This record gives sequence, C-alpha cells and structure tokens, in this order.
Amino acid sequence: MDDITARFKINWPSFALNVDITIPGRGVTALFGHSGSGKTTLLRCIAGLERAPQGFLSVNGEVWQDDNHWMPTHKRPLGYVFQEASLFSHLTVMGNLRYGLKRISDAQQVSLTQSIDLLGISHLLDRKPDSLSGGERQRVGIARALAVSPRILLMDEPLAALDLKRKQEILPYLEQLHDELNIPVLYVSHSPDEVARLADHLVVLDDGYVLANGSLAETLARLDLPIRLGEDVGVVIDATIGAIDEQWHLARVDFSGGSLWTRDRGLPIGRRVRVRVLARDVSLAEEHPGHSSIQNVLRGRIDAIANDEHPGLALVRVQVGDSTLVARLTKRAAAELNVALGQELWVQVKSVALME
Repeated sequence: MDDITARFKINWPSFALNVDITIPGRGVTALFGHSGSGKTTLLRCIAGLERAPQGFLSVNGEVWQDDNHWMPTHKRPLGYVFQEASLFSHLTVMGNLRYGLKRISDAQQVSLTQSIDLLGISHLLDRKPDSLSGGERQRVGIARALAVSPRILLMDEPLAALDLKRKQEILPYLEQLHDELNIPVLYVSHSPDEVARLADHLVVLDDGYVLANGSLAETLARLDLPIRLGEDVGVVIDATIGAIDEQWHLARVDFSGGSLWTRDRGLPIGRRVRVRVLARDVSLAEEHPGHSSIQNVLRGRIDAIANDEHPGLALVRVQVGDSTLVARLTKRAAAELNVALGQELWVQVKSVALME
C-alpha cells in the first residue's frame, strides 16, 4: 500500500498535537502553517525523535509504531535534512556521505553514486565542510540523507538558512529529486514559493491540528477554507511552455483549459512548469472584453461562491477546462454580474507567476 498513515496525540503543558492523516506514499507532501503550528513536532514524531504515547505510524505498508510496537529512530529507514547541514567538520564531503552507510545493505549502496550525481557535488568530494558555501553544505546534507536509501525523506525547512541566491541554486536539484526518485518526501517550509513549486500534496496545520489535507491544486482551490499560501489566496496549475514570443519577451504556458502569457524566463518549449495565479489578479466579465491591456482571457464556468474575510468581498471559483481559478470580487460587482453557480463567463488573468 503506497501511503503513509500517521496518528499522533501529544499533550504537553505548552502545546498539544492531535494529528490523524493519510498522505501519498510518493511525491512531495508539504507541511505548512505558522510558527508553532506543529510541523516540526509532527516530523520528529515520524522520525521517532519524539515519542507520542498514543501513536500509530505506517509507511507504505510497514508499521513503525502502534500500541504494541515501537521502532527506534536508528532502525527507521529514513533520511532527515535539517535547516543546517550539520556536517562533520573533520571529515571530507565523501567521508560525510559514507557516514551511516553501515545501516544499509551492500546492495543498496549504489544510491551513494546516484545521490552524488543528483545533487551535483562530485567536484566537492575531497573538500572539508569549512571550505563550502552554505548552498554547497546543504546539498551535501541532502545527498547524505539520500545515501542511506531511505524509505522516506524528511526535510525541515532545508532552505531557511540560505539567502535568495543560494535557494535559487538548490531548488532545481530538489525538483530533480522529485522527478527522478520514487521516495516520498515530507517537506516543512514557511516559504509559499517553495511549497507552490515543489509540493504535490499539502497538509495545513494550525495549533497542533490539521486544517486541510489534500492534493496541492484541490486544497488551494477550496473556498470553505481559503488557504493563504503567502500574501493571498490563489491556485497552482501544472502547465507546459507552448510558445515563445521573442519580440515581446513573453512565454505562453499551456494547460488543460487554455493558455496564459507570462514573462519569458528562458525556458525551452515543451518544458513542464508550474504557474501560480492569485485571486486578486483574476476578474470576471459577462462579455468578451475585446481590446484590453489584460492579454489572458479564458472561458470558464462558476462552480463555487463563498464569502471572503471582508464583508464586502466574495471569492468565486471558476472551472476552466480541467483546471481551476479563483477570483476575488466585491459583492457589488458580483451582484451586477448576477454571479451564480453554473454561470459561464469570461475570465481575465492580469498576472501569472511562473514558479521557476
């Protein structure tokens, strides 16, 4: 069974964790929430670093904890990446990578070469950690976690200690891990861009409880519990670079439901990408807008309407083919448009963020 089931209940004087989730046993699951929501505590329970007296954990069919069984951390086939790489300063990069390989069988050690290649660190193997940049150290830390051939990879804000430039250097390597390895990843992050770019599945925590648990696209499109992944409610769409307009430095991204134009980032035609569209950048019209500064116009059908946080605003979810967009309207504008479930109208998208 390719899934992970975690049920943990902890009652501390200053914090309580009460989680009961089943998540996919492959791909990247992001744990998202404000500081103190329980993300790291949940990760530590899965690693066995915190022992929840009332707990159950099954990873792809193998029980690691229940009422009668507790697998200690050193026997759990997992990799753990912290905010800081915590490399051994007296060992070379290769020495750090080899550390822990005694935990696995000889047949699995082929993953050491694979992890070196995936993280692009072959030129660093003879160097000591003190001579590495922050981004290089973290890449070595991730490779070390992969080298033990884990059944699950736990990543606790692995890019939080890096500046923007170093983060941008590492993110493509994380995407490559996602594409090439069949290892489930639980990824804790405060960064909306990281979550939108990397995650397939989203678990939202608040004060030790799970607010939402589902695929990234479906969870972000919920109107009963709008998730602010950063500055605003919005959706993420999987797309492909379909064309480049060299004259105007634009790229067309194609998805199920249509196409959107965004700034050209130099990506080749055919490249799979993700785009993020915020509710504040989506407007609706009964008639085709014709000549307008807004170049992205799609046909859609309303399938959900909900109140926004302000009493004068509403959120409207629109199906565009198999994809979903969310628009924020004033209730006055919604009334003038006679907004209703099932209504077909034109969707204008002012801005599209390419997650690259």
